[in-house]
Amino acid sequence: MEIERKFLVDKKAWEELAKPEGIRIIQGYLSTNPSKTIRVRVISDKAFMTIKGETKGISREEVEFEIPINKANELIEKFCNNVIEKTRFLIDFKGKTWEVDKFEGNNAGLLLAEIELNSENEDFEIPSWILTEVTSDYRYYNSYLSEHPYKKWSKE
Repeated sequence: MEIERKFLVDKKAWEELAKPEGIRIIQGYLSTNPSKTIRVRVISDKAFMTIKGETKGISREEVEFEIPINKANELIEKFCNNVIEKTRFLIDFKGKTWEVDKFEGNNAGLLLAEIELNSENEDFEIPSWILTEVTSDYRYYNSYLSEHPYKKWSKE
């Protein structure tokens, strides 16, 4: 079960923040159906397939497993029309790890933070560089961004 909350990040505060080296991620979607999203992801020299169920509240079923990187690249190239490119930064804050994604390509300019929780009611502290919560806004789901890039939002 995946339980996460998603937030927009203050770009100016983010630029001033000391952060570790980022991790390059490329991912494509075999299915963006909200009831069953299927993703192929390449992270450095590893690759994963992830199947996510429908979101209920801030939770959803998730199954993820490693696949050969050459197969992941083949799947992305042959079956994924739109690809998400981003750099992920892992930021530890008050006992929790925040995943901050700096999007590139057609989603350049978007900066999102996610925090995974152990329960929907878990308390946590919010860093000063966090702006607005967008957990329930489907536009910020990576699967949506793959089909409706951030750069085109003002034109839609």
